[in-house]
Amino acid sequence: MSWERRRSELRSGPWGRLLLLLLSWVYALGMATRGLLYSLKVLKRRKLSAKVICIGNITTGGTGKTPTVLLAAQTLRRKSLEVAILSRGYGRLAPGAEVTTLVDGRSVPWSRCGDEPWMMHQALHGQNIPILVSANRLKAGQEAIRFYHSRLLILDDGFQHLAVKPDLSIVLINATDPFGGGKLLPLGNLREPLSSLKRADMVVITHVDRVSDKELEAIRKRIASVAPKMPLIEAEHKADFLFDLKTERKFRLAHLAEQKVVSLCGIADPKSFEEQLEKIGCKVTQRWRYPDHHAYRLRELRAVEKLRGGLPVITTFKDMPRLPKGWQSVVSGEIFALAVKLDIVKGKNLWLDKLDRLADEALA
Repeated sequence: MSWERRRSELRSGPWGRLLLLLLSWVYALGMATRGLLYSLKVLKRRKLSAKVICIGNITTGGTGKTPTVLLAAQTLRRKSLEVAILSRGYGRLAPGAEVTTLVDGRSVPWSRCGDEPWMMHQALHGQNIPILVSANRLKAGQEAIRFYHSRLLILDDGFQHLAVKPDLSIVLINATDPFGGGKLLPLGNLREPLSSLKRADMVVITHVDRVSDKELEAIRKRIASVAPKMPLIEAEHKADFLFDLKTERKFRLAHLAEQKVVSLCGIADPKSFEEQLEKIGCKVTQRWRYPDHHAYRLRELRAVEKLRGGLPVITTFKDMPRLPKGWQSVVSGEIFALAVKLDIVKGKNLWLDKLDRLADEALA
């Protein structure tokens, strides 16, 4: 049984909720103690010789960190600046502190680096942006500076990683679940109290197209109640193109418009992915959902193949590397990955100004 399903069962009863509440208190105490140790300088925050942008969130689940990291990297490369991405590599098989580097021309299996870094590497192919994966982001940053002469580092999912001091902290908030139910883990989905937003320099509200204007205004007011002068940016996730997994060719979104398809994903927010398919004109007849970071098995794909009725299968770029060895012999017909990008709909000049200013400082 997955942890999410188990947690859902515990939430349904009074004793289970009490247990989760007690665990949330323990979690809160641990977070407060850790923060105190850093504030007292018992634990030290290290400053790297390169500029650091931290992109993270205060809740679990799909806030859109990966598309935001990609957009930041592409924005900064406009300045002809040596940029590197530092990632923890959730779910990878390599030892936590070992640094695995993804660079153009080097093949690394996703299991050594994690599905999200692998996906970013594919999306940035040809742009000369190394991705260094390690639980020790300080060590990874030092290697990026030493071996790749990186002058600006993007810390992926780094808001809770206090060991490295950032020059710019960007926090993402998913408009469909902005504050994790208002409770800390494991009762709610908050990784930190809402007051932690005071540490951020900018907030990006994602998935704004999936909520009403009234709901969006309530989110703005809630953020302002904690951080009154916080710069806000609003963004949507939009489908970009289709990638044929068998031929490795790119197709326009219109390739599957008005066609019946089958969706397959193991991500935190499957509904968002499925809505993207509907927006590009696909008629989703089957929805196969698995837990976030799920490593697929051949027997699961055989079940999909048996029941899909010959329809095209569409998965995500994040799921693509987690297909098992030999999947091509199981899945017949068309199978695509949908590429998604972050589209800033409000505050684009603010985004460019913040990143360009930091890039200029790095180049100085």
